[in-house]
Amino acid sequence: MGSPHQASQQAGTRINKYIAHTGYCSRRDADTLVAEGRVTLDGEVVTQHGTRVQSGQTVRVDGEVVEPVPFDYLLLHKPKNTISTTDDPKDRDTVLDVIGVPDDNPDGLFPVGRLDRNTTGALLVTNDGDLAHKLMHPRYEVSKIYFARTRKPFKPHLIDRLQRGVSLDDGRAAADRVAYIRNDDPHGIALEIHEGRNRQIRRMFEALGHELSQLERVKYAGLTCDGLARGEWRRLHPGEVDALYRRVNHS
Repeated sequence: MGSPHQASQQAGTRINKYIAHTGYCSRRDADTLVAEGRVTLDGEVVTQHGTRVQSGQTVRVDGEVVEPVPFDYLLLHKPKNTISTTDDPKDRDTVLDVIGVPDDNPDGLFPVGRLDRNTTGALLVTNDGDLAHKLMHPRYEVSKIYFARTRKPFKPHLIDRLQRGVSLDDGRAAADRVAYIRNDDPHGIALEIHEGRNRQIRRMFEALGHELSQLERVKYAGLTCDGLARGEWRRLHPGEVDALYRRVNHS
């Protein structure tokens, strides 16, 4: 059994976890903030990554007080003509506008990754920076399934090309699995990937000479939009949140 002194040293919340729970950033980014001397605890610059925050203490990042907020996890069936950001300088509708988040975004919600403006489908919105960082990090290989529709018939040999990989300007990209959605429809393609590069699916098809007329993400990290019309959203059930954590913690 540890001494009372050792127990007191373990009390409280580790500084990077505390900052991540405010929605400010991920734990990894919080470690960087500490290393850069941008974090204070009760007015003193934090110098040790293992520093623990006790109840009643004040944490500031760049002089701004940060406090934990309750985590929220929303699944949006993203419609077309919406931007996957928290705000847009061109004043276009964002996914937060669709959900109805106030302009000041008091809970610090943000979309996990991006779907381009005209791509529809499953989009996770949360203020859990630590989970979001892991879901987006290539190391965890989070699965995403898309339904794509091509303007021209997509020939069978190109299915294999997508799975073997195509060359893009930012490196080679391959799908994990590819198949026709229906055997009698050469325009509809289902594909699974675990990467998340900008416009990756569209660019993969373009590399094979095909333009998409429609692109929908039908599953993200096991989450689907079943029962949600485009533009509708719901909160995740606790079991779904636990499943997301299991995905990234077991990778």
